[in-house]
Amino acid sequence: MAAVAYRLLALDIDGTLLKSNHRLAKETKDAIEFVKSKGVYVTLATGRAFPSARKVAKALKLNDVYLITHDGAFVAADADAPIFERRLDSDRVYQITDILENYHCHVRLLHEKYALGNKLNQKNQLIAKMNTKMGDPLFYPINFVDSPSNYLIDQPLTVPKICAKFWNESERLDAIEEIKEAVSEVRVTSSYEGSLDITDASATKARGLQVLGQKLGIKLSEMVAVGSYDNDEEMVAQAGLGVAMGQSNDQLKSLADWVTRSNNQNGVGYMIKEVFRKQLRTETYK
Repeated sequence: MAAVAYRLLALDIDGTLLKSNHRLAKETKDAIEFVKSKGVYVTLATGRAFPSARKVAKALKLNDVYLITHDGAFVAADADAPIFERRLDSDRVYQITDILENYHCHVRLLHEKYALGNKLNQKNQLIAKMNTKMGDPLFYPINFVDSPSNYLIDQPLTVPKICAKFWNESERLDAIEEIKEAVSEVRVTSSYEGSLDITDASATKARGLQVLGQKLGIKLSEMVAVGSYDNDEEMVAQAGLGVAMGQSNDQLKSLADWVTRSNNQNGVGYMIKEVFRKQLRTETYK
């Protein structure tokens, strides 16, 4: 039986494409350019909001590609023309926000064009680091208010995703339990340490891959998906080749078909070299 020819490569951003210092290595850019030149469709599958993902895509010269964003709740090449979206309706957005405000956490309501967040009195360095993981507010408008739930009473909002950053793990676990008990049809996961990420129950990165595959005529068995954290589990498990980064937890590694090096050891570039070299019949790789 002939080996499967992989036609699509889906990459998580934080902990996968980016190093721990949030930088994009030249080796990673070169590897992606190489696989693109061989006709492989490269996309990003991320928990980040669409504007932030598009910024990273442009840095990789992935222009006009469909991006799987908001943990699969928003798939689009253009924010005004999504091919798939699953929004949290205004009632659930209010419920979730009201619950989160009872905990010491930073809340972000991630619309596909802007974000709404609560004000925090934390050190600037910590805020900057957190902002990078929560969607790079410099890339799109963000409105900080004292109480997002009060704001929502007068200006209801629907969003693809809500996320929160916690500094206390027991509080985070309590919030997860409370949200699951009080709010219907939601999916609660995590995209980095201390995070809580909430989407509609039908939204996952794996579902986003399915939708994109139908759009492009590419089967899941013809896809390679690379991830590093809890919100990547379904995608890694269902892709034709699921790849976990070297620093991933044991659960994700157990679901993966292949484990590459860590994000600080050019794991994406190494994976592309090892997985696609034989398929593309390349004798040398630089």
